[in-house]
Amino acid sequence: MKSIIFLNKIKKEGKLELINPSEEIADSYIKKAESHFESAKILFAAEKSEESISMAYYGMYHSLLALLFKCGIKSENHTASIILLKELFNEDKLAKEIEFGKKERIDKQYYVDFKLTKLDCKEMINKTEDFILEIKIIMKNLNNEKISIIRNKLENI
Repeated sequence: MKSIIFLNKIKKEGKLELINPSEEIADSYIKKAESHFESAKILFAAEKSEESISMAYYGMYHSLLALLFKCGIKSENHTASIILLKELFNEDKLAKEIEFGKKERIDKQYYVDFKLTKLDCKEMINKTEDFILEIKIIMKNLNNEKISIIRNKLENI
């Protein structure tokens, strides 16, 4: 219920809205997600683990935006986008993965009192790769009927 109240607040602020579905914008966000994922791997290889975590998270986030735009949903809020993954797509497991990625990104980007091992960073990169692949599968399986159902769910929130 708390998440629905939050989504309604974001809708009222104009940061969450239905727009025309766009394959073109979705494809652009997938390319951006893949670019961030590649950057995460390059940064990891250069022993820039903190920066790698951030790029890995953005790989996840931009793939999520691709899914939303494919359905004609514009979300300008990270938390709202993650909630939509749960509420509209019933993807609790993926939502937990990106929530973890978001927390890791915030911790590594804004704070200094953390421990980050190479293994932690490698696991984040692996999670990102899996996340992007799962989002692509969901997108591939969408059709006009499923998109219509998803849009109706959002309208009724």
